[in-house]
Amino acid sequence: MVLSSIADTLVRGVENAGDAVSEALFEPVIRLGVTGLARSGKTVFITSLVSNLLDRARMTGLAAAQEGRIEAAYLQPQPDDTVPRFDYETHLAALTSDAPRWPDSTRAVSELRLSLRVRPSGLLSGLSGPRTVHIDIVDYPGEWLLDLALLERSYADWSQEVLTRIRSRDCAAGFLAHLQDVAPKAEHAEPVAQALARNFADYLVAARDQGHYDCTPGRFLLPGDLEGSPVLTFAPLPVDGLAPRKSLHREMERRFEAYKSQVVKPFFRDHFARIDRQVVLVDALGAIHRGPRAVEDLRRGMGDILSAFRPGRNAWLSRLLLGKRVEKILFAATKADHLHHSQHPRLTAIIEAMTREARDRARFAGSETAALSMASLRATTEEMRAHEGRELPCVRGQLLESGKQAAFYPGDLPEDPSHLLGPARDGASEWLSGDYEVMSFAPARLTLRPGEGPPHIRLDRAAQFLIGDRL
Repeated sequence: MVLSSIADTLVRGVENAGDAVSEALFEPVIRLGVTGLARSGKTVFITSLVSNLLDRARMTGLAAAQEGRIEAAYLQPQPDDTVPRFDYETHLAALTSDAPRWPDSTRAVSELRLSLRVRPSGLLSGLSGPRTVHIDIVDYPGEWLLDLALLERSYADWSQEVLTRIRSRDCAAGFLAHLQDVAPKAEHAEPVAQALARNFADYLVAARDQGHYDCTPGRFLLPGDLEGSPVLTFAPLPVDGLAPRKSLHREMERRFEAYKSQVVKPFFRDHFARIDRQVVLVDALGAIHRGPRAVEDLRRGMGDILSAFRPGRNAWLSRLLLGKRVEKILFAATKADHLHHSQHPRLTAIIEAMTREARDRARFAGSETAALSMASLRATTEEMRAHEGRELPCVRGQLLESGKQAAFYPGDLPEDPSHLLGPARDGASEWLSGDYEVMSFAPARLTLRPGEGPPHIRLDRAAQFLIGDRL
């Protein structure tokens, strides 16, 4: 097994080296990873980004588009024949129909290749003609990304961490009560293991629905074709001392290690390790609405997500010798259209503070990072409304549940992010200085003129950071 692993690593190294030479000498490829935890807007981000790169009238913040150097853009088959194609056309149709709706969320890895024909800038503009730049967009669930942290944990450590963390959560009461009736050192019985795994999976679903961001293993939430398999039939167990052979604890430990080797490692090797630019979408407003504990969960989740990356400079020679590294990482607070533009700087400051530790580690390793607030698809308009003698900055849109038009004032975000992050770190149960409301808006009906992509907020700035230097 050791020799096989070494051989596999060497073969993949040769393949990566060949890819690097091909990209450097012929047509460069930017492999852009898009991830985020549930409800962060990954599908809408990719759909709007592709549409706005095909029709670039709204992409003035992308230098190559603003300078008119992108001569053409077109979709073509992605190079990975075993990866499902991102269903761009269906998702765009959902957003732009007469009765627009939000597209289905990410449930597995998918990919799309967008090719741009770009004229060079500066001194090179008179020496060479247009070149083709390929953007391979890889969409994958953030829950799977959090699983990469499991590779460095033993089953005993993971079990202890999980059981300590969930002890005070109401949504874990059912699983913890079931656990009281289980004897970890007893002989393994498959019905017991299956019932335990089902209860643990039910807890993970409930925790995600309540806004917790530490719901691992991620495949329990999105099992796909692995549903019901032994590799997804385990749960954390407490045990003192060494468990005997053939015990329930030993079998849970074996399946945990199988999950790491047969599910997590192949995802890292085949998809994640090949990414060189990354955007992490964050529903910060949703966390703020749910309270201090959700904000702290999100902050820790962002740290865990970044710990999975191999940040650093992706020089051509280093790629030949060591493989790819993530050169740029963007943390984007989504749903900025739920706030009046006067509060966008405060939302940006919050996401910057929330990801400060993670971004500092990435910069230290040589990776370039940024944070901003954005909306991939603008679903609201802004207006000022008089209330109790003062003008309130509001947003107006169609409510998702009722379909009615409503103007909404969510409350003022604090100028100092520590007024949120401090209570969150201290374990406060609620905000003392005010409540922050969030409404769910349906996508607005669009009227697009020729050459226009869907309306957005700062999507062009996100594209400039992620790919602008390569165009």
